[in-house]
Amino acid sequence: MAKKTDSAPETTASAVEQKRTFLCVADESEELSQAIRFACRRSMRAEGGRVGLLYIVGPAEFQHWMAVGDLMREERRQKAEEMVQVVAAIAQKMTGKMPEIYIREGDIHEELLKLIDEDKAIKVLVLGAAATGEGPGPLVSYLVSKLANKLRVPVVIVPGTLTDEQIDAIT
Repeated sequence: MAKKTDSAPETTASAVEQKRTFLCVADESEELSQAIRFACRRSMRAEGGRVGLLYIVGPAEFQHWMAVGDLMREERRQKAEEMVQVVAAIAQKMTGKMPEIYIREGDIHEELLKLIDEDKAIKVLVLGAAATGEGPGPLVSYLVSKLANKLRVPVVIVPGTLTDEQIDAIT
């Protein structure tokens, strides 16, 4: 299993050039399934293509007692690993390859930018937009309005209303 946590992979420049990671932010949102399907389909068509899954564990809010805070952090980390393994199994079934897995703790915006800057194999960020009429979702909105000029990779926003057949037709 290609599992990475907290740091960028160590690769040579030529190996990075050959790898093309389509990064998805793994979370509990409904639109994740459309983003994963799109990333999987595109990665299968790209030379050296692979799916990457990033799960961000929010920073610990309870800091009064160190032991309690550590326990809470460990529980959140375990939940993150369980959730991302479920998504990774889906991606592996679709592509035949185990995806790159990144689990980080901190602010989602900061950690996403850091990972993209650190891992030069990441070539595309694939995000799902909410299917409801409430807007595209907080991460998509933030990236488009605040971080678009700081990213070194293109962002693909997959509408949450697309069916599997529609995604297959465009990939």
